[in-house]
Amino acid sequence: MSSDQFDSALDLLRRLPPHSTAANLNRICALAPDLTEELLSSVDQPLQTRQCKKTKRDYLLCDYNRDGDSYRSPWSNEFYPEVEDAEMPSERVRKMEVRMGEAVEVYRELYYEGGVSSVYFWDLDDGFAGVVLLKKTTPKSNSEGGWDSIHVFEAIDRARNAHYKLTSTVILRLSTGNEALGDMDLSGNMTRQVEQDMPVQDDGSHIVNVGKLVEDMELKMRNLLQEVYFGKAKDIVGDLRSVQPLTETNKEKASHQEMINSMKR
Repeated sequence: MSSDQFDSALDLLRRLPPHSTAANLNRICALAPDLTEELLSSVDQPLQTRQCKKTKRDYLLCDYNRDGDSYRSPWSNEFYPEVEDAEMPSERVRKMEVRMGEAVEVYRELYYEGGVSSVYFWDLDDGFAGVVLLKKTTPKSNSEGGWDSIHVFEAIDRARNAHYKLTSTVILRLSTGNEALGDMDLSGNMTRQVEQDMPVQDDGSHIVNVGKLVEDMELKMRNLLQEVYFGKAKDIVGDLRSVQPLTETNKEKASHQEMINSMKR
């Protein structure tokens, strides 16, 4: 695999519309199959949902619960389709995965009032790592929207403390359109990272610590989206399209200029 090809593919995906990332990623993989594994693990795209055949509950698909073309369900801890000699979390890590999944479900209902969430953990040599996934979409109508949160973390054990490294990505999609206003599409993603040492007494402390980091990061990113991105978009739209007629706007500008000129005399 050529590093130049990989860099060019990433650069191309950054320049294409964010809401078409999945389709464009499939097209690039079809053109350059050797880049498939690296691209799938490097490019964030909206999460897909699948139903667990054993428990009939929905779960989210990502690169961290994938083995080839199969995905592991967090509810049954089984791959669908089945995979021989698949890498599975240890008993200790699996127990933490289940507890974290239950906690995230409560968080999702309180903050999102619906949607789908999934948690996946795996073992590391000096600790463990995991990913917390959250997805919420609006019913299809003239106005559509979607929110995908991907929180990947590492927890490295250090005596009575643990060092956590969290990388969070939010993918937002909003679109609306009617004859009076026309079509509007606002979509994109944001990635932030934080590292922190926190005290640990037992495995339950890891659940509390990771949950706090994820909750704080989501709050910061939501505020940043609202204040910076939506605020900037509102300012641009306000400059491009005026609610009041142009003649009234020109009169106001003329009166302001006249007042300024009178003050200079």
